[in-house]
Amino acid sequence: MKISIIYATTEGHTRTISEFLSNEAQKLNHIVDLFDATLNPPPPEGYDVVIIAASIHAGKYQASVEHYVRDHHIALNQMKTIFIPVSLTAAANESELWNELKKQTEDFLIMTGWKPVLIEHTAGALLYTKYDFLKRFLMRVISNRSGGDSDASRDYIYTDWDQLKKVVEKMENLHAEK
Repeated sequence: MKISIIYATTEGHTRTISEFLSNEAQKLNHIVDLFDATLNPPPPEGYDVVIIAASIHAGKYQASVEHYVRDHHIALNQMKTIFIPVSLTAAANESELWNELKKQTEDFLIMTGWKPVLIEHTAGALLYTKYDFLKRFLMRVISNRSGGDSDASRDYIYTDWDQLKKVVEKMENLHAEK
């Protein structure tokens, strides 16, 4: 199977997630092309499956992913596609936050016209060591309020790597459905 993985990242964690997915798919002998959405990735035609991963910040996904999906939504809607929204909310166990996250994702999909076959919300990371002073301060305050990790001298990875391995299995099942 030939797979395109397109990602947008702010601090680099969504790239790490995308590289993980690529490595897992390659272990199963799939051909994988990995593209940063800011570097004008190729159109989806010619791929069996397209995975798009983007992180959400302040209620919005990266503009580069939005542009790519808008430009290619017709082709994407005619093939097997997976959307992997990456967020800290996905690590939370609060229904109100999850409802807001699902609404933001739904708004993104409506705005772009994309209808992925699978949406797999994935927990991201608090990367305090990569934030500038203001963002580190704000993220620490937000995390502290919600009872989360607030030691800004280190990073916290909340990603469930086993969940992502299952995404590759789901991708294979989608491809087998034809």
